[in-house]
Amino acid sequence: MTERRADSAVDPAVLQVADAVGALIESWGFKRNMGRMWTVLYLEDHPLNATDLVERLGLSTGAVSMLLTELQEWGAIKKAWVVGERKEHYEAETNIWKMVSRVFRERELQWIKTASDAFETASTRLDRGIDPRAQLIATRVTGLVQLAQVGAHLLESMLQGEAVDSLPIKSIGELAKAVRDEP
Repeated sequence: MTERRADSAVDPAVLQVADAVGALIESWGFKRNMGRMWTVLYLEDHPLNATDLVERLGLSTGAVSMLLTELQEWGAIKKAWVVGERKEHYEAETNIWKMVSRVFRERELQWIKTASDAFETASTRLDRGIDPRAQLIATRVTGLVQLAQVGAHLLESMLQGEAVDSLPIKSIGELAKAVRDEP
């Protein structure tokens, strides 16, 4: 519970940081303005309402409303109660690792698992006869299966705070050889 402040001016340096975070977030596949909005809330010392965010970010009311919903769904922001105010206010999640690990767990790890399942299914369907081309394809698909396993293991270990030195393949060299253009 906090008290409302009257100032709504935004420091140009805050907007510069917000733009940088926005660009970073966009490169990770999210909307640029999600990063900008989270940053403005993160750098603020009190919760803001939607009107504050419209003014500070120069966005439409509808855009702010949609971004607030998306950021809440990802756990990047949450509603905050402000004494004497009826409008909803929002504050940023300040535990950055908590947000990043959620994205890794709910998005990237799922992508890797989906790809791994597809590689493994394809691997069982491949003709592994004496044809050199078929053997090459089978070897490379096996390499992709191993790469997906390594990626999943790394992400899961990182998310659990474990060491990542016990990878599920014998060596990175073997993986590299399996995915190179050599038979």
